Amino acid sequence: MEAAMDLMRRISPNQGETALSALLAILPSHSSELLSQVDQPLQVLMDAKCEKEFILCEYNRDADSYRSPWSNEYYPPLEDGSLPSAEMRKLECEANDVFAIYRDQYYEGGISSVYMWEDDGQGFAACFLIKKDGSKSGDGRRGYLHEGTWDAIHVIEVGAEEDGKAHYCLTSTVMLSLTTEGKPSGTFNLAGSIRRQMNCDLAVADGHICNMGKMIEEMEGKLRNSLDQVINKFNDYNVHSNLILIRFSDSKFICSEGCLTPTDLLFLIERVLIHWQVYFGKTREMVCTLRPPPEGIQMKLPE
Repeated sequence: MEAAMDLMRRISPNQGETALSALLAILPSHSSELLSQVDQPLQVLMDAKCEKEFILCEYNRDADSYRSPWSNEYYPPLEDGSLPSAEMRKLECEANDVFAIYRDQYYEGGISSVYMWEDDGQGFAACFLIKKDGSKSGDGRRGYLHEGTWDAIHVIEVGAEEDGKAHYCLTSTVMLSLTTEGKPSGTFNLAGSIRRQMNCDLAVADGHICNMGKMIEEMEGKLRNSLDQVINKFNDYNVHSNLILIRFSDSKFICSEGCLTPTDLLFLIERVLIHWQVYFGKTREMVCTLRPPPEGIQMKLPE
């Protein structure tokens, strides 16, 4: 198992799904552990009843079916599939509505899904997901990106309330993949992931959704800043023929191109990373500047 996890940390995210399938065939006894620990690019399914897309993950899967956050039904249909309690379902619906607004403000599109479930203790857990396809929106339409995806996974564990406060543990993973072909941006592939964790004790008077939303907004801001500085932060990179592996203490990016020198490739990576927000979202400051509230309405993003 240790060797399998080491392999998944070193392999390109573009090849992660193939590698995971091979490992599951080799290590069937560790399938649950592998599926829970290895983050894979998010997949999407259509909710035929609500005619809305939703994101697939381990937290809405039961057997080979996935529960939609919109209709609360499984696709493909599944009898006796696990469902959240009525109270948890109400909170989940509210979180999906709020997170859809957040997604539109920061990403100007994409797909989002929120899933909630009761924890073994007295608390609960939630998973907030965003998938943005840059090749179908923004500058991707003008041919700069042949393929491009941003997958964000935010898992929050909420402890039991004590003295008006609850402990929140947020684990966030972002997977970024960019592929360009030809002019004007050159031809190369960049794929990688970054993971961070945050712990907070917050008053529940403002509501769990408000507290979780503040944490996710702050975390995504930190992750965006980390990606903006990714070239200046690397502490080690190795060149093997047409592959460059840039490894950080908390992230990994793999870039490949068959006809560029390492110097030219690093220049291309830096150029795309400088403009990555064009494809996959804006900073909090950009949201405030580009989307001011209507006159007469006082709105303020959380500090």
